[in-house]
Amino acid sequence: MRFFNLILILLIGQNVLAQYPGCVGSANTSAMHTDSSSFVAWAKSCSITRGLQDISNSVLGYASVGDSTFALSKADGAVVSLGDNGIAVVSFSAPITNGPGFDFAVFENSFNDSFLELAFVEVSSDGINYFRFHAVSNLPVSPQYDNSAIMDASKINNLAGKYRALYGTPFDLNELTGIPQLDVTNITHVKIIDVVGSINHAYARYDSQNQIINDPWPTPFNSSGFDLDAVGVINQKAVGMNEINSQNYFKLYPNPANDILFIQTNEIHEKTEISLSDLTGNTLIKEYTQQTTLTIDISAIQSGVYLLTISNTKNKQRTKIIKQ
Repeated sequence: MRFFNLILILLIGQNVLAQYPGCVGSANTSAMHTDSSSFVAWAKSCSITRGLQDISNSVLGYASVGDSTFALSKADGAVVSLGDNGIAVVSFSAPITNGPGFDFAVFENSFNDSFLELAFVEVSSDGINYFRFHAVSNLPVSPQYDNSAIMDASKINNLAGKYRALYGTPFDLNELTGIPQLDVTNITHVKIIDVVGSINHAYARYDSQNQIINDPWPTPFNSSGFDLDAVGVINQKAVGMNEINSQNYFKLYPNPANDILFIQTNEIHEKTEISLSDLTGNTLIKEYTQQTTLTIDISAIQSGVYLLTISNTKNKQRTKIIKQ
């Protein structure tokens, strides 16, 4: 009986450690492809502070692949390498805001689903004070991952780089609400900081639970460290009065819903697009109407949380719905 209980505890422990979204293609992945319709904007400016190719051997010099312009616009595989503990700070044409679901995503260029170079992510609403997402790495802390690393994305949370090239790691600003000096409705800057993946305590970096983060190290090349491709915006702060007041034009009910969702608009004869997508941006339903009331059949989709976007030439509204 004691042996059985020990095995049960070990199995439960393994399940707890593998509690986060998995790699691209897995059933619960949160990976967002660069072509996802959820992205409404991309970083417009970027400043880079390079890190060493190998923080334990300064003779090799600094990472040098790419430049700050490679981190701008849509993710396309062209990157700027940060090096060990290198830093990138990006800003946008309009602030990111805390909306329904994920709010932005960071792209790296890993060539597969298991060799993952990771980075911390911080945000600021004034360009001075930055606050870090609560990163967790339940990856083994030994042996040291190297260039043949096989890593499990489901044991990583709130660290950029957990997905392969052209798939962004998304972040939800709602996790940082209530922090003094941070306005999650007005994020102006995102900072990406390379994780030095060494398990040597002299160079190691730690997650929010004070666990060493083990990732491929050293990578003593010009392309050392986290390779930043892009930062995509999902929820952008509205700048026009019509967008700010769009909720006055559209109403939907019930929410949560079972099989039918009713949408009502005050815009008579205005062609309106209704789009329902999952939290990774996959469009499930898209319809157009010029009626003031529309019924959407959602009986075929699984229970869960989805994003509904309603837009016409004057207004746009995105809101979260729950399918029971």
